[in-house]
Amino acid sequence: MSFQQTFKALSDPIRRDILGLLRAGPMAAGEICSHFSVSGATISHHLSILKDAGLVLDDKQGKYIYYELNMSVVDEILEWVTALKGGSNHEENQ
Repeated sequence: MSFQQTFKALSDPIRRDILGLLRAGPMAAGEICSHFSVSGATISHHLSILKDAGLVLDDKQGKYIYYELNMSVVDEILEWVTALKGGSNHEENQ
C-alpha cells in the first residue's frame, strides 16, 4: 500500500462518500451510482481509483461487480495515524 496513493484517493469527497456507503456492506456498482448525481462513468473512475489505492475490493458475480471496503488497508491507515498521534504526544511531553 502506498500512503501517497491512499491519501490522494481519500482527498476527493465523492470517493469518501463511496467509502461511507460501503461501510454498510458490499454494493453493486449500479447501486453505488444511484446515490450520486454524476454519470456512471464518473463513479466507475472513482471506484477504479479507490481500488488502485487498495481501499476497496471488487468481486464480479455474473454481470455485476460488487465493491466492499478493504478493512486491512483501513486498519493500516488507522495504525499509522494512531502511531503518529502517539509519537506526537510523546514528543510534546519531553
